[in-house]
Amino acid sequence: MNVSEALRIAMDDWLPRRSYRAARWRPEELAASKGGRRVSVVIPARDEEQTVGTIVATVRHALMERAALVDEVIVVDSRSRDRTAAVAEAAGATVVHQDDVLPGLEPMSGKGEALWKGLAASTGDFVAFIDGDLHDFSPHFVTGLLGPLLTEPNMSYVKGFYHRPLTQGSDVDTEGGGRVTELVARPLLNLFWPRLAGMIQPLAGEYAGRRDVLVRLPFVTHYGVEIGHLIDLLDLCGLDALAQVDLGERRHRHQSTHQLGVMASQILLTVFDRLARDGRLTDPLLSTALAQFRRGSSVSGVDRDIVLTPLSVLERLPLATLSVRQP
Repeated sequence: MNVSEALRIAMDDWLPRRSYRAARWRPEELAASKGGRRVSVVIPARDEEQTVGTIVATVRHALMERAALVDEVIVVDSRSRDRTAAVAEAAGATVVHQDDVLPGLEPMSGKGEALWKGLAASTGDFVAFIDGDLHDFSPHFVTGLLGPLLTEPNMSYVKGFYHRPLTQGSDVDTEGGGRVTELVARPLLNLFWPRLAGMIQPLAGEYAGRRDVLVRLPFVTHYGVEIGHLIDLLDLCGLDALAQVDLGERRHRHQSTHQLGVMASQILLTVFDRLARDGRLTDPLLSTALAQFRRGSSVSGVDRDIVLTPLSVLERLPLATLSVRQP
């Protein structure tokens, strides 16, 4: 299949057929379609005491107590320095500390590590991942992701998409969010995996999958986890087992330009790793570090401080390959 044909299939066939709106499903209807299966919501959180409690309380009230759709809410405390764990527990979550899950393994760092540990600690046949920094959270973030999984027998993985406003003081750019997506992730997917070009928010932190699929995925431990999932799922399940759901608007805590640079580098490194695995990248990387500059003291006559961040594509093996399972 050539690139033009792959893009055509993504845009003309997959995009309209596998894109949904969250309002299509009501919690009670989805709860009735569960049968004897279990649903877990996993929330990775690092220093999110301002938002995580509301997210947990909303899921518990709307989707556990009223609709009996969700069976457990797990917050993975990713070495928080604030009251994230206490707030989440008070709101009704089961809180697990990242380094306490599968303690026999060497600890790693990063968002992907927290997600993988959350999957290991969960028991659901379906697992929905929700970022812990969301403002104005609504139950439809969960029901929208679960809808295709519970109603489409061949569906394996569902990604959220949304409008992402960028708020800077009193100024709001209604479509200014998702800068790393537009500048890094989307061009890379279009160039190297055009069948995934229809994914509107490839880096979205809200997604859900069948457990028997998720445990067969490696988890890149840093910010490359989401793009790594999509690339690996394309090989594992095929495009037609993937879907996306419009969740409306997503508001969250924005990261600094410095942090976005680190995120972009981790995503690039993950893509290069997948290209190398496919035999499409033969030259080794010359550096696995990112040098950035901030206004500060003079360095060689330049009024900047150097910030050097090591980069890696460390990843956790698929949970299905481990002989030790989390109880």
